[in-house]
Amino acid sequence: MGVTDRLDRHQPLVLGLFRIVIGLLFTSEGAATLFGVLDRDATPAGDWPFWYAGVIELVCGVLILLGVLTRAAAFLSSGAMAFAYFTEHQPDGLFPLQNGGLSPALFCWGFLLLVFFGPGSLALSGLFHRDATAAAVRSPRLAEPEAAPGNSPGAAFAWPKPAFAGPKRLSH
Repeated sequence: MGVTDRLDRHQPLVLGLFRIVIGLLFTSEGAATLFGVLDRDATPAGDWPFWYAGVIELVCGVLILLGVLTRAAAFLSSGAMAFAYFTEHQPDGLFPLQNGGLSPALFCWGFLLLVFFGPGSLALSGLFHRDATAAAVRSPRLAEPEAAPGNSPGAAFAWPKPAFAGPKRLSH
């Protein structure tokens, strides 16, 4: 077994951990904007676009963190961060390091990754879909064909099995 095979075996877990971390960071941005925590002043309610961005960050961040409606929340979050970058940061310079827009740019692309790859493992959405075919529909490239014997709802929180063969290769 090569290095690539060993790394591929852990893709669902690493994707799930990525989702949890990015969701927690996005949630903290929203909480700071709306409630004035983490050394920030709260944005007044209804203040365009910052208060609305804070609502999106808080609500979508929690959904992404928990792995519920991940793709929809990530799609909305990616669009919100693209809007933030192009309206608030890009006019001050072309590159994110010049215009202070590194966080929105990274969030935008990170959420776009979740839109296409799904929540990975450790997602609460796995509790609502008990059969293996529903899991395969949600995340076709990362689904295990021999998923959880007995289709137990706790299987969403299990560590990846060593028998995972990696992502399915597309044939041309």
